Amino acid sequence: MKLYCSPGACSLASHIALREAGLACEIVMVGRDKKTADGRDYNAINPKGYVPALELDDGQVLTEGPTILQYIADRSPASGLAPAAGSLQRYRLQEWLGYINSEVHKGFGPFFNPAATPAMKEAAIATLSRRLGFIEQALGDRPFLLGEGFSVADAYLFVVLGWGRYANVDIGQWPRLKALHARVAGRPRVQEAMKEEGLLK
Repeated sequence: MKLYCSPGACSLASHIALREAGLACEIVMVGRDKKTADGRDYNAINPKGYVPALELDDGQVLTEGPTILQYIADRSPASGLAPAAGSLQRYRLQEWLGYINSEVHKGFGPFFNPAATPAMKEAAIATLSRRLGFIEQALGDRPFLLGEGFSVADAYLFVVLGWGRYANVDIGQWPRLKALHARVAGRPRVQEAMKEEGLLK
């Protein structure tokens, strides 16, 4: 398999999941110019133009982070990265992936858009604060989103929380989120993925 990603982008969650699952996969970096590290046109691989994309052994390409995360988890059931298909906990996982994708990930959009005005960014911070406040409350005393075990939803949340530094959003105002972020950051496989992407020395 090949995972197409950009350093620190949402594709980092899929990179982390691959390492946590112990699956062999080539990591292919995609630049802002939409060229892969070996000079190919990324739009020819994924016409949507954004990362991640996962090229399977048979040449088919999967796109959309939440889908790729579940695919990786299902390829390695023993890793515990996702509850069993059909279980209520699996739907809870999908619920979290959907919320992170639509309400948190997209909420950071203005901070990566050069055309965004200060007013747009201020409104985005207000909305993100409400969304993150909800997750803070929903976490309760659990170490991870689904309870005691790390899941692909935690990998995704970890990545988007890391974008707070670009958006002037201090996650320290949500102690449970800050603790979850630190807990995930300390995982050896997470550190390996971040080092490969040049995010850690």
